[in-house]
Amino acid sequence: MGTTKKERVLGVLRGEKEKVAAISVCQYATYELMEKTGAYWPEAHYEAEPMARLAAGGAAVIGLGAVRVPYCQTVEAEIYGAAIKDGGKTHIPSIAVHPYQIGDEPKIPEDFVKKGRIPAILEAIRILKRDVGDEAVVMGSIVGPFSVAANLVGISALLKASLKKPDSIVPYIEAATETAIQYANAVIEAGAEAIVIEDMMASLDMISPRTYRALAAPYEKKVIDSVAKRIPVIVHICGKLDQVMPDIAATGADAISVESAVDISAARQKFDEAGIKTPILGAVHPIKALLEGMPEDVAAAVKKSAEDGAALISPDCSVAPNTPLEQLIAMVETTENLS
Repeated sequence: MGTTKKERVLGVLRGEKEKVAAISVCQYATYELMEKTGAYWPEAHYEAEPMARLAAGGAAVIGLGAVRVPYCQTVEAEIYGAAIKDGGKTHIPSIAVHPYQIGDEPKIPEDFVKKGRIPAILEAIRILKRDVGDEAVVMGSIVGPFSVAANLVGISALLKASLKKPDSIVPYIEAATETAIQYANAVIEAGAEAIVIEDMMASLDMISPRTYRALAAPYEKKVIDSVAKRIPVIVHICGKLDQVMPDIAATGADAISVESAVDISAARQKFDEAGIKTPILGAVHPIKALLEGMPEDVAAAVKKSAEDGAALISPDCSVAPNTPLEQLIAMVETTENLS
């Protein structure tokens, strides 16, 4: 078994039995962490050095066993031509104008990984590997194809089409898959030791299990297959995923990150019965426990997740930037003190 946090995290992602460790699969930058590291939004969204310095605070200040970049889900859509609303010092960038309407032909940008913010993200990964790679797993995060398609045509349009004319959105998902494969492999070449695929729009809060199986899972699998087990891949999807947990495992993901809406204990039992070894990560609620709770609420959430069978402890989803640092530190400390 691994002795350091990094070794334990990598061990879990390789399917080994390890003492549980704490990470944050999704973004964890907070205003207090910005103060501690001297790296702030919006610069940390666009420039490699502050991007890496803020991310490194996840290990140096919070004590997480993994660090990650970037902080938002707009990187890919921007390269496709989406107009981005800058979040300034307090928020992440968001989509202001979608580049396509359903029926338009998507154009895959040439030299995708050399455009937009991707070069800065790749350089930030190299900096993280140099500066904190001995103590924490360096993770690159990309957006899942179904969610990129939503950013290209708009959430409402995508969801309506997924019900009435699913074939009409396949070109956008296929284009997003091709560029996700390029991006994932560039992340590996930059030195990342794990990849997170955030496919937030593939949530069963948004789509049916049937739609997930037809329009999200096959394309997640293509991206995962493209890296050919070079490094572990974590799939993160929000919401109550109980009905599709085996389908997510079937994508080839090395781990599945879930929210506390998922019954981890029941999912783990179903996996065991089916011989599925994929570890499940989670699930400390970012609002109820981390933002609005007390350290004892965080401790209770950590203990419940571990008892339910979470292989790594992580916030449910993205951490709100006004979350007190003491809450994130409490998550790590409680995890480290589990027997």
